[in-house]
Amino acid sequence: MAHIAWLGKKSPFCGNVTYSLSTTEQLRKHGHQISFIHFDTPAGGLAPNEGVGGGNGEVALSYLVKSQVYTIPSPGAQRELRESLERLRPDLVHASLTLSPLDFRLPDLCQHLGVPLVATFHPAFDASLRNITAGTQQLTYQLYAPALARFDRVIVFSELQAELLARLGVRQERLAVIPNGVDPGLWCPPDPVAPSRELASLRSRLGRRRLFLYMGRLSTEKNVEALLRAWRLVRPRECLLVIVGDGPLRQALQGNSEEHDVLWWGYEANLHQRVALLQAADVFLLPSLVEGLSLALLEAMASGTACVATDAGADGEVLEGGAGIVISTQGVTTQLRTLLPVLRDQPVLTAELGRRARERVLQRYTLAHNIEQLERLYAELVPQGSLAA
Repeated sequence: MAHIAWLGKKSPFCGNVTYSLSTTEQLRKHGHQISFIHFDTPAGGLAPNEGVGGGNGEVALSYLVKSQVYTIPSPGAQRELRESLERLRPDLVHASLTLSPLDFRLPDLCQHLGVPLVATFHPAFDASLRNITAGTQQLTYQLYAPALARFDRVIVFSELQAELLARLGVRQERLAVIPNGVDPGLWCPPDPVAPSRELASLRSRLGRRRLFLYMGRLSTEKNVEALLRAWRLVRPRECLLVIVGDGPLRQALQGNSEEHDVLWWGYEANLHQRVALLQAADVFLLPSLVEGLSLALLEAMASGTACVATDAGADGEVLEGGAGIVISTQGVTTQLRTLLPVLRDQPVLTAELGRRARERVLQRYTLAHNIEQLERLYAELVPQGSLAA
């Protein structure tokens, strides 16, 4: 088995964090040794294990700024990383890129150490450039492409994403399409006979109304404003819209007035409560202007919830062919204004969409399949003596 130095995020909570934690947990279960390197100490603070790996296989790097979107390392972080890798001597470095200036230094550092370097590239995109947000994300791809071309492998989540990077100069043979995966044993439809304690409590609290759910960051690219406009225009009877998440736009979107059919849940840290929310929902809504491959969407699909998402990023690819309803990033409010009454009045339709959604996840998007493909990629880069069959 291989010794992998994983460079990723553990906080603040976002899709990158979920990806890093779930993937490294599964790799450990498969017998690989993981040294997790992440930004965990404000500049000037005392790092856990004084900035080097300890008994838990962790390395803490210092930073100036850390957010859900980007990280600015401290001036000493590059030295901390180099010294840690020299001491750890891993078989391979896998960077779940954190949108940090340090990302651009990794190819030179790993080449100097003689260690293969793999990246997972997360930034959202919309290949069609249909809005300002998509154009901004395109600039991120243009900025990163020259550096990504020097990684041994670059993991992306869809063929569309691979095509975009190939057009920007990353060689095709260095690109690997490995979609996100979720655990269908955890994210699953509720037991009709014995629902979880969290789900029973949630149903008691929210009553018998049909639940429409958004779960994710409240920021410009997620386009929650368009969803709220459609909801307030339709006001579907006996329905509740639950907004789970936080972000810079929450206060502006929520406003000061109370609404009987909109529940602002806020950020939910408890995993089992998030599972229960998706199990309770009749419809999951994702109105994003740009996306990568949404883990929240895959979790909703695995939970047997009917899903509506835009065709930004790879989300349309995930739902195509009847696994959900795909709408355009243009005119989201108008499309949802038409769909919401239909989804309210057709429980048979939403149940069938939920069944198909889970079936799609089981076919293509399980965490086990993701890890299987990842281990094959590692085997191409690490000498055979380091990896057991």
